[in-house]
Amino acid sequence: MPEPVAPSWRGPLQGIRVLDFTRVLAGPAASLALADLGAEVLKIEPPGTGDETRSFPPFRQGESHYFLSINRGKKSIVVDLKTETGLALVKDLSTKCDILIENYRPGVMDRLGLGYATLSALNPRLIYCAISGFGMTGPLRDRPSFDIVMQALSGALSVNGEPERPPTKLGIPLGDLVGGINGPMGILAALYERSVTGRGRLIDVSLFDGMIGMLSYLPQLAFFTGEDPKPQGSQHPNLVPYGVFPCADGSIVIACLTNSFWGNICRALGMGDWAGDALFDTLEKRRDLRGVVNERISGITSRKTMNELVELFTQHQVPHAPILGIKEALSQPQAVAREMVVEADHQVLGKIPIVNRSIKFPGDQQPAPAAPPVLGQHTEEILTELLGLTAEQIAGLRASKAIA
Repeated sequence: MPEPVAPSWRGPLQGIRVLDFTRVLAGPAASLALADLGAEVLKIEPPGTGDETRSFPPFRQGESHYFLSINRGKKSIVVDLKTETGLALVKDLSTKCDILIENYRPGVMDRLGLGYATLSALNPRLIYCAISGFGMTGPLRDRPSFDIVMQALSGALSVNGEPERPPTKLGIPLGDLVGGINGPMGILAALYERSVTGRGRLIDVSLFDGMIGMLSYLPQLAFFTGEDPKPQGSQHPNLVPYGVFPCADGSIVIACLTNSFWGNICRALGMGDWAGDALFDTLEKRRDLRGVVNERISGITSRKTMNELVELFTQHQVPHAPILGIKEALSQPQAVAREMVVEADHQVLGKIPIVNRSIKFPGDQQPAPAAPPVLGQHTEEILTELLGLTAEQIAGLRASKAIA
Protein backbone atom coordinates (compact mmCIF):
# COMPACT_ATOMS: atom_id res chain seq x y z
CA MET A 1 0.00 0.00 0.00
CA PRO A 2 1.43 3.43 -0.91
CA GLU A 3 2.55 5.77 1.83
CA PRO A 4 -0.06 8.39 2.79
CA VAL A 5 0.69 11.78 1.29
CA ALA A 6 0.08 15.30 2.49
CA PRO A 7 -3.56 16.52 2.66
CA SER A 8 -2.77 18.96 -0.17
CA TRP A 9 -2.78 16.04 -2.64
CA ARG A 10 -5.72 16.76 -4.92
CA GLY A 11 -5.83 13.36 -6.59
CA PRO A 12 -4.11 11.41 -9.38
CA LEU A 13 -4.88 14.17 -11.90
CA GLN A 14 -3.15 16.82 -9.80
CA GLY A 15 -1.27 19.13 -12.15
CA ILE A 16 -3.74 18.57 -15.00
CA ARG A 17 -5.74 21.65 -15.98
CA VAL A 18 -9.11 21.61 -17.75
CA LEU A 19 -10.69 24.45 -19.72
CA ASP A 20 -14.39 23.82 -19.26
CA PHE A 21 -16.90 25.28 -21.78
CA THR A 22 -19.74 23.04 -20.60
CA ARG A 23 -23.21 23.87 -19.35
CA VAL A 24 -26.34 22.19 -17.99
CA LEU A 25 -25.61 18.49 -17.28
CA ALA A 26 -23.84 16.22 -19.79
CA GLY A 27 -20.67 18.32 -20.06
CA PRO A 28 -20.53 19.48 -16.42
CA ALA A 29 -20.82 15.84 -15.32
CA ALA A 30 -17.70 15.08 -17.37
CA SER A 31 -15.67 17.98 -15.95
CA LEU A 32 -16.94 17.10 -12.46
CA ALA A 33 -15.43 13.63 -12.78
CA LEU A 34 -12.06 15.15 -13.68
CA ALA A 35 -12.29 17.63 -10.79
CA ASP A 36 -13.04 14.74 -8.43
CA LEU A 37 -9.89 13.01 -9.69
CA GLY A 38 -7.79 16.03 -8.84
CA ALA A 39 -7.71 18.12 -12.01
CA GLU A 40 -8.00 21.91 -11.85
CA VAL A 41 -11.18 22.80 -13.75
CA LEU A 42 -11.64 26.35 -15.06
CA LYS A 43 -15.33 26.80 -15.82
CA ILE A 44 -15.88 29.46 -18.50
CA GLU A 45 -19.28 31.15 -17.97
CA PRO A 46 -21.04 33.93 -19.89
CA PRO A 47 -21.65 37.25 -18.14
CA GLY A 48 -24.95 37.88 -16.42
CA THR A 49 -26.50 34.44 -16.30
CA GLY A 50 -23.59 32.02 -16.20
CA ASP A 51 -24.36 28.33 -16.68
CA GLU A 52 -28.09 27.97 -17.43
CA THR A 53 -28.55 25.72 -14.40
CA ARG A 54 -27.85 28.66 -12.10
CA SER A 55 -31.45 29.69 -12.92
CA PHE A 56 -33.04 26.28 -12.20
CA PRO A 57 -35.30 26.35 -9.09
CA PRO A 58 -35.54 25.65 -6.22
CA PHE A 59 -33.07 28.16 -4.78
CA ARG A 60 -31.54 28.97 -1.44
CA GLN A 61 -30.33 32.57 -1.12
CA GLY A 62 -30.30 32.77 -4.91
CA GLU A 63 -28.18 29.63 -5.38
CA SER A 64 -29.64 26.78 -7.46
CA HIS A 65 -29.72 23.23 -6.10
CA TYR A 66 -29.09 21.97 -9.65
CA PHE A 67 -25.90 23.97 -10.21
CA LEU A 68 -24.59 23.01 -6.77
CA SER A 69 -25.08 19.31 -7.52
CA ILE A 70 -22.63 19.05 -10.45
CA ASN A 71 -20.07 21.80 -10.07
CA ARG A 72 -18.17 21.06 -6.87
CA GLY A 73 -14.43 21.54 -6.97
CA LYS A 74 -14.44 23.85 -10.02
CA LYS A 75 -13.35 27.46 -10.52
CA SER A 76 -15.63 29.96 -12.25
CA ILE A 77 -14.35 32.63 -14.63
CA VAL A 78 -16.74 34.92 -16.49
CA VAL A 79 -15.66 35.77 -20.04
CA ASP A 80 -17.75 37.26 -22.84
CA LEU A 81 -16.97 35.12 -25.89
CA LYS A 82 -18.80 37.63 -28.09
CA THR A 83 -15.92 40.07 -27.69
CA GLU A 84 -12.59 39.80 -29.47
CA THR A 85 -10.78 40.44 -26.21
CA GLY A 86 -12.71 37.67 -24.45
CA LEU A 87 -11.90 35.23 -27.25
CA ALA A 88 -8.24 36.16 -27.06
CA LEU A 89 -8.25 35.51 -23.31
CA VAL A 90 -9.64 31.98 -23.61
CA LYS A 91 -7.23 31.22 -26.45
CA ASP A 92 -4.40 32.24 -24.17
CA LEU A 93 -5.86 30.07 -21.41
CA SER A 94 -6.05 27.08 -23.80
CA THR A 95 -2.25 27.18 -24.12
CA LYS A 96 -2.03 26.74 -20.33
CA CYS A 97 -4.44 23.77 -20.23
CA ASP A 98 -4.17 20.04 -20.91
CA ILE A 99 -7.82 19.36 -21.67
CA LEU A 100 -10.75 21.26 -23.13
CA ILE A 101 -14.33 20.04 -22.74
CA GLU A 102 -17.33 21.57 -24.51
CA ASN A 103 -20.91 20.44 -25.04
CA TYR A 104 -22.27 22.85 -27.61
CA ARG A 105 -23.89 21.58 -30.80
CA PRO A 106 -21.33 20.56 -33.45
CA GLY A 107 -19.94 23.59 -35.26
CA VAL A 108 -20.61 26.20 -32.56
CA MET A 109 -17.05 26.25 -31.22
CA ASP A 110 -15.68 26.44 -34.78
CA ARG A 111 -17.87 29.48 -35.49
CA LEU A 112 -16.55 31.10 -32.32
CA GLY A 113 -12.98 30.50 -33.50
CA LEU A 114 -12.42 27.97 -30.70
CA GLY A 115 -12.56 24.71 -32.66
CA TYR A 116 -10.05 21.91 -32.35
CA ALA A 117 -8.07 22.87 -35.46
CA THR A 118 -7.55 26.41 -34.18
CA LEU A 119 -6.68 25.56 -30.58
CA SER A 120 -4.53 22.52 -31.34
CA ALA A 121 -2.41 24.74 -33.57
CA LEU A 122 -1.79 26.93 -30.51
CA ASN A 123 -1.35 23.96 -28.17
CA PRO A 124 -0.58 20.63 -29.91
CA ARG A 125 -0.77 18.81 -26.55
CA LEU A 126 -4.40 19.86 -26.01
CA ILE A 127 -6.93 17.05 -25.60
CA TYR A 128 -10.22 18.39 -26.93
CA CYS A 129 -13.40 16.56 -25.88
CA ALA A 130 -16.60 17.56 -27.71
CA ILE A 131 -19.77 16.17 -26.12
CA SER A 132 -23.03 16.46 -28.04
CA GLY A 133 -26.34 14.69 -28.36
CA PHE A 134 -25.64 12.88 -31.62
CA GLY A 135 -21.94 13.38 -32.26
CA MET A 136 -20.17 15.09 -35.14
CA THR A 137 -21.67 12.98 -37.93
CA GLY A 138 -25.01 11.55 -38.99
CA PRO A 139 -28.39 13.00 -40.03
CA LEU A 140 -29.26 14.11 -36.47
CA ARG A 141 -25.96 15.83 -35.62
CA ASP A 142 -27.51 19.32 -35.53
CA ARG A 143 -30.58 18.38 -33.51
CA PRO A 144 -30.73 19.57 -29.88
CA SER A 145 -30.69 16.81 -27.31
CA PHE A 146 -32.25 16.31 -23.92
CA ASP A 147 -32.14 13.41 -21.50
CA ILE A 148 -35.60 12.06 -22.35
CA VAL A 149 -34.84 12.34 -26.09
CA MET A 150 -31.73 10.19 -25.67
CA GLN A 151 -33.68 7.65 -23.62
CA ALA A 152 -36.37 7.46 -26.30
CA LEU A 153 -34.18 7.25 -29.41
CA SER A 154 -31.73 4.75 -27.91
CA GLY A 155 -34.46 2.27 -27.01
CA ALA A 156 -33.79 2.59 -23.27
CA LEU A 157 -37.16 4.20 -22.56
CA SER A 158 -39.02 1.40 -24.38
CA VAL A 159 -37.94 -1.18 -21.79
CA ASN A 160 -38.55 0.95 -18.70
CA GLY A 161 -41.87 0.80 -16.87
CA GLU A 162 -44.53 -1.74 -16.00
CA PRO A 163 -45.76 -4.44 -18.41
CA GLU A 164 -48.78 -3.46 -20.53
CA ARG A 165 -48.40 0.19 -19.59
CA PRO A 166 -46.76 3.13 -21.41
CA PRO A 167 -42.97 3.28 -20.94
CA THR A 168 -41.59 5.54 -18.20
CA LYS A 169 -38.36 7.51 -18.36
CA LEU A 170 -35.57 6.58 -15.98
CA GLY A 171 -35.69 8.40 -12.67
CA ILE A 172 -32.08 9.52 -13.08
CA PRO A 173 -31.04 11.50 -16.20
CA LEU A 174 -28.81 8.80 -17.65
CA GLY A 175 -29.30 10.18 -21.17
CA ASP A 176 -27.18 13.13 -20.06
CA LEU A 177 -25.03 11.50 -17.40
CA VAL A 178 -23.60 9.05 -19.93
CA GLY A 179 -21.56 12.01 -21.19
CA GLY A 180 -20.01 12.19 -17.75
CA ILE A 181 -18.97 8.56 -18.08
CA ASN A 182 -17.73 8.28 -21.65
CA GLY A 183 -16.20 11.76 -21.80
CA PRO A 184 -13.72 11.21 -18.94
CA MET A 185 -13.00 7.68 -20.17
CA GLY A 186 -11.95 8.97 -23.58
CA ILE A 187 -10.00 11.84 -22.02
CA LEU A 188 -8.04 9.58 -19.68
CA ALA A 189 -7.20 7.25 -22.58
CA ALA A 190 -6.00 10.26 -24.61
CA LEU A 191 -3.90 11.46 -21.66
CA TYR A 192 -2.10 8.12 -21.64
CA GLU A 193 -1.63 8.26 -25.41
CA ARG A 194 -0.23 11.77 -25.10
CA SER A 195 2.36 10.52 -22.62
CA VAL A 196 3.66 8.33 -25.48
CA THR A 197 3.13 10.57 -28.54
CA GLY A 198 3.37 14.04 -27.00
CA ARG A 199 0.24 15.14 -28.87
CA GLY A 200 -3.37 15.63 -27.88
CA ARG A 201 -6.37 14.65 -29.97
CA LEU A 202 -10.02 15.38 -30.70
CA ILE A 203 -12.62 13.19 -28.94
CA ASP A 204 -16.19 12.93 -30.27
CA VAL A 205 -18.60 11.85 -27.51
CA SER A 206 -22.21 11.24 -28.53
CA LEU A 207 -24.89 10.83 -25.85
CA PHE A 208 -26.89 8.77 -28.35
CA ASP A 209 -23.98 6.37 -28.85
CA GLY A 210 -23.44 6.22 -25.11
CA MET A 211 -27.04 5.31 -24.35
CA ILE A 212 -26.98 2.53 -26.94
CA GLY A 213 -23.83 1.27 -25.21
CA MET A 214 -25.75 1.30 -21.91
CA LEU A 215 -28.36 -1.13 -23.25
CA SER A 216 -26.08 -3.94 -22.05
CA TYR A 217 -27.45 -7.41 -22.88
CA LEU A 218 -30.75 -6.18 -24.36
CA PRO A 219 -29.54 -5.74 -27.98
CA GLN A 220 -28.13 -9.26 -27.98
CA LEU A 221 -31.44 -10.53 -26.60
CA ALA A 222 -33.21 -8.81 -29.52
CA PHE A 223 -30.70 -10.31 -31.99
CA PHE A 224 -31.30 -13.80 -30.56
CA THR A 225 -35.11 -13.68 -30.38
CA GLY A 226 -35.88 -11.31 -33.24
CA GLU A 227 -38.23 -9.41 -30.91
CA ASP A 228 -37.99 -6.15 -28.98
CA PRO A 229 -37.59 -6.65 -25.22
CA LYS A 230 -40.64 -5.35 -23.38
CA PRO A 231 -40.95 -3.37 -20.15
CA GLN A 232 -40.66 -5.67 -17.15
CA GLY A 233 -41.13 -3.16 -14.35
CA SER A 234 -38.65 -4.09 -11.64
CA GLN A 235 -38.56 -7.68 -12.85
CA HIS A 236 -36.00 -9.40 -15.06
CA PRO A 237 -37.02 -10.90 -18.41
CA ASN A 238 -35.43 -14.28 -17.60
CA LEU A 239 -34.74 -14.46 -13.84
CA VAL A 240 -37.45 -15.27 -11.23
CA PRO A 241 -37.85 -14.17 -8.47
CA TYR A 242 -36.22 -10.86 -9.28
CA GLY A 243 -37.73 -7.47 -8.49
CA VAL A 244 -39.72 -5.53 -5.92
CA PHE A 245 -41.88 -7.31 -3.37
CA PRO A 246 -44.23 -5.76 -0.79
CA CYS A 247 -43.48 -5.57 2.94
CA ALA A 248 -45.84 -4.68 5.76
CA ASP A 249 -44.15 -1.28 5.96
CA GLY A 250 -42.61 -0.69 2.53
CA SER A 251 -40.96 -2.62 -0.29
CA ILE A 252 -37.90 -4.81 -0.70
CA VAL A 253 -35.88 -6.07 -3.64
CA ILE A 254 -35.11 -9.77 -4.08
CA ALA A 255 -32.64 -10.84 -6.77
CA CYS A 256 -32.30 -14.54 -7.58
CA LEU A 257 -29.36 -13.99 -9.89
CA THR A 258 -28.34 -17.65 -10.15
CA ASN A 259 -30.11 -20.92 -9.46
CA SER A 260 -28.03 -21.45 -6.32
CA PHE A 261 -29.97 -18.71 -4.52
CA TRP A 262 -33.38 -20.34 -5.07
CA GLY A 263 -33.06 -22.74 -2.14
CA ASN A 264 -31.85 -19.92 0.09
CA ILE A 265 -34.94 -17.85 -0.75
CA CYS A 266 -37.26 -20.78 -0.05
CA ARG A 267 -35.65 -21.48 3.33
CA ALA A 268 -35.64 -17.81 4.33
CA LEU A 269 -39.37 -17.49 3.62
CA GLY A 270 -40.44 -20.85 5.02
CA MET A 271 -41.12 -22.27 1.54
CA GLY A 272 -39.04 -25.39 2.09
CA ASP A 273 -41.59 -27.50 0.18
CA TRP A 274 -40.62 -25.64 -3.01
CA ALA A 275 -36.84 -25.76 -2.54
CA GLY A 276 -36.50 -29.18 -4.20
CA ASP A 277 -39.72 -29.18 -6.20
CA ALA A 278 -39.04 -30.19 -9.81
CA LEU A 279 -41.62 -27.63 -10.96
CA PHE A 280 -39.34 -24.76 -9.91
CA ASP A 281 -35.80 -26.11 -9.95
CA THR A 282 -34.48 -24.24 -13.04
CA LEU A 283 -34.37 -20.64 -14.18
CA GLU A 284 -36.49 -21.48 -17.22
CA LYS A 285 -39.22 -23.24 -15.21
CA ARG A 286 -39.54 -20.36 -12.75
CA ARG A 287 -39.61 -17.88 -15.63
CA ASP A 288 -42.52 -19.77 -17.19
CA LEU A 289 -44.32 -19.87 -13.82
CA ARG A 290 -43.44 -16.28 -12.93
CA GLY A 291 -46.94 -15.40 -11.73
CA VAL A 292 -47.20 -18.42 -9.43
CA VAL A 293 -43.77 -17.83 -7.89
CA ASN A 294 -44.21 -14.10 -7.39
CA GLU A 295 -47.69 -14.50 -5.91
CA ARG A 296 -46.54 -16.91 -3.22
CA ILE A 297 -43.47 -14.85 -2.32
CA SER A 298 -45.53 -11.63 -2.17
CA GLY A 299 -48.07 -13.31 0.08
CA ILE A 300 -45.32 -14.05 2.60
CA THR A 301 -43.29 -10.83 2.35
CA SER A 302 -46.39 -8.61 2.66
CA ARG A 303 -46.96 -9.93 6.19
CA LYS A 304 -43.43 -9.17 7.38
CA THR A 305 -41.74 -5.86 8.09
CA MET A 306 -38.79 -4.65 6.07
CA ASN A 307 -36.43 -5.18 9.02
CA GLU A 308 -37.67 -8.74 9.54
CA LEU A 309 -37.05 -9.56 5.88
CA VAL A 310 -33.60 -7.93 5.89
CA GLU A 311 -32.66 -10.07 8.89
CA LEU A 312 -33.99 -13.27 7.28
CA PHE A 313 -32.37 -12.63 3.90
CA THR A 314 -29.06 -11.68 5.46
CA GLN A 315 -29.07 -14.85 7.55
CA HIS A 316 -29.82 -17.03 4.51
CA GLN A 317 -27.51 -15.17 2.09
CA VAL A 318 -30.26 -13.98 -0.23
CA PRO A 319 -29.39 -11.00 -2.50
CA HIS A 320 -31.77 -8.28 -1.33
CA ALA A 321 -32.13 -4.59 -0.50
CA PRO A 322 -34.76 -2.43 1.15
CA ILE A 323 -35.96 0.37 -1.14
CA LEU A 324 -34.74 3.60 0.42
CA GLY A 325 -35.60 7.21 -0.27
CA ILE A 326 -32.80 9.59 -1.21
CA LYS A 327 -32.41 11.04 2.31
CA GLU A 328 -32.33 7.61 3.91
CA ALA A 329 -29.91 6.31 1.27
CA LEU A 330 -27.49 9.16 1.98
CA SER A 331 -27.67 8.68 5.77
CA GLN A 332 -27.45 4.89 5.95
CA PRO A 333 -24.39 3.44 7.74
CA GLN A 334 -22.67 2.36 4.50
CA ALA A 335 -22.92 5.86 3.01
CA VAL A 336 -21.66 7.36 6.29
CA ALA A 337 -18.74 4.89 6.44
CA ARG A 338 -17.81 5.75 2.86
CA GLU A 339 -18.09 9.51 3.59
CA MET A 340 -20.44 10.01 0.66
CA VAL A 341 -21.76 13.27 2.13
CA VAL A 342 -19.33 15.96 3.32
CA GLU A 343 -19.49 19.62 4.26
CA ALA A 344 -18.12 22.41 2.09
CA ASP A 345 -17.78 26.16 2.66
CA HIS A 346 -19.86 27.99 0.05
CA GLN A 347 -19.19 31.68 -0.52
CA VAL A 348 -22.88 32.60 -0.13
CA LEU A 349 -24.50 29.72 1.75
CA GLY A 350 -21.76 29.02 4.29
CA LYS A 351 -21.35 25.37 5.27
CA ILE A 352 -23.46 23.12 3.05
CA PRO A 353 -23.69 19.34 2.63
CA ILE A 354 -22.55 18.07 -0.77
CA VAL A 355 -22.14 14.62 -2.26
CA ASN A 356 -18.53 13.44 -2.05
CA ARG A 357 -16.39 11.83 -4.75
CA SER A 358 -17.42 8.30 -5.70
CA ILE A 359 -13.87 7.04 -6.42
CA LYS A 360 -11.49 6.48 -3.52
CA PHE A 361 -7.70 5.95 -3.42
CA PRO A 362 -6.75 3.83 -0.39
CA GLY A 363 -3.59 5.05 1.27
CA ASP A 364 -3.90 8.55 -0.15
CA GLN A 365 -6.22 11.13 1.36
CA GLN A 366 -7.82 13.79 -0.82
CA PRO A 367 -9.20 16.86 0.90
CA ALA A 368 -12.96 17.32 0.79
CA PRO A 369 -14.10 18.84 -2.52
CA ALA A 370 -14.38 22.61 -2.71
CA ALA A 371 -17.89 24.01 -2.80
CA PRO A 372 -19.38 24.85 -6.20
CA PRO A 373 -18.30 28.39 -7.20
CA VAL A 374 -20.48 31.45 -7.34
CA LEU A 375 -20.53 33.12 -10.74
CA GLY A 376 -17.12 34.57 -11.59
CA GLN A 377 -15.65 33.72 -8.19
CA HIS A 378 -12.20 32.92 -9.60
CA THR A 379 -11.97 35.29 -12.57
CA GLU A 380 -9.28 37.51 -11.10
CA GLU A 381 -7.36 34.59 -9.58
CA ILE A 382 -7.17 32.72 -12.90
CA LEU A 383 -6.17 35.73 -14.98
CA THR A 384 -3.51 36.74 -12.46
CA GLU A 385 -2.00 33.34 -11.78
CA LEU A 386 -2.19 31.80 -15.26
CA LEU A 387 -1.86 34.75 -17.62
CA GLY A 388 0.09 37.06 -15.34
CA LEU A 389 -2.26 40.00 -15.81
CA THR A 390 -1.94 42.98 -13.50
CA ALA A 391 -4.74 44.54 -11.48
CA GLU A 392 -4.80 47.42 -13.95
CA GLN A 393 -5.13 45.09 -16.93
CA ILE A 394 -7.94 43.17 -15.25
CA ALA A 395 -9.72 46.44 -14.45
CA GLY A 396 -9.43 47.35 -18.10
CA LEU A 397 -10.96 44.04 -19.16
CA ARG A 398 -13.86 44.61 -16.79
CA ALA A 399 -14.37 48.10 -18.16
CA SER A 400 -14.49 46.73 -21.72
CA LYS A 401 -17.03 44.05 -20.63
CA ALA A 402 -14.71 41.25 -21.84
CA ILE A 403 -14.90 39.77 -18.33
CA ALA A 404 -17.27 40.15 -15.40
